Amino acid sequence: MHCFFHLVHRHERILDETGIEVSDLEAAHYQAIKAIQELRDEGEEGEVDWRGWHLEVTDASGKVLLSIPLDTAQH
Repeated sequence: MHCFFHLVHRHERILDETGIEVSDLEAAHYQAIKAIQELRDEGEEGEVDWRGWHLEVTDASGKVLLSIPLDTAQH
C-alpha cells in the first residue's frame, strides 16, 4: 500500500506529496518512527520544539492510518 507521512500541528500541515510503498500497517509504523528519528537527527538537541506536532500516516485516499505525537515518540 502507498502511504504518505504528513507533519501536522493545529492549523499547520506539512504534506508529504510523494509517499512510499509499504507492505502493511506495521511497516508504515516502522517507517514513521524512522522518519521521526531522522527529523530529530537533522537538528541540534533542543533546537526544534515538537510539542503539539504529530506525524500522520495516511493512505492514498487521505484516510489517517496512524497518528504519532512527535513530542512523545521514542528517541
